Amino acid sequence: MARYIGPKTRIARKFGAPIFGPDKVFEKKNYPPGQHGNDKRRKKVSEYGTQLKEKQKAKYTYGILEKQFANLFSKASRSKGITGEVLLQLLESRLDNVVFRLGIAPTRAAARQLVSHRHIVVDGSVVNIPSYCLKDGQTIGVREKSKSLEVIADALSSHRHSKSAWLEWDKDTLTGKFLVVPERDEIPENIKEQLIVELYSK
Repeated sequence: MARYIGPKTRIARKFGAPIFGPDKVFEKKNYPPGQHGNDKRRKKVSEYGTQLKEKQKAKYTYGILEKQFANLFSKASRSKGITGEVLLQLLESRLDNVVFRLGIAPTRAAARQLVSHRHIVVDGSVVNIPSYCLKDGQTIGVREKSKSLEVIADALSSHRHSKSAWLEWDKDTLTGKFLVVPERDEIPENIKEQLIVELYSK
């Protein structure tokens, strides 16, 4: 499974946001990387550059590579509704993202690994496809023999469970429910999706 494995703090500094989660180095150096990163006279970014940066930010945030992201955008553009909003809804409906939102994993990368290693069940059946798109009412849980895994236990003990209105978590059974596809104002990510739409419309 292809994924980004390069330097994460450098990418976070590029976008000016801790998109991979809490990062002590980013907090110390909250300015673009490189020799002139802290130079206030950096040249103005073009309209295309701004749009491209927003697309890259979304890709890195959700851990998706170019081809898969383009396929998702194509699907969003064919769907009813506002293309940019539908794109974010599709990203949020991915199984790896929901596992992260429910607090079963500390990061999306860790959630993706849990799914691909067959530790996660959907409606009682093991699903090992991180990009699996959840539907309203589906239940997500931890496989019985995986509940003692250290990464899952640590994530759950940190009490970082989703407060999203579109997700429900049962701490007794370690299961969550995907109630409904979230509305745009329920998605906390700071992504200007209209810039992505403009980029693909060129």
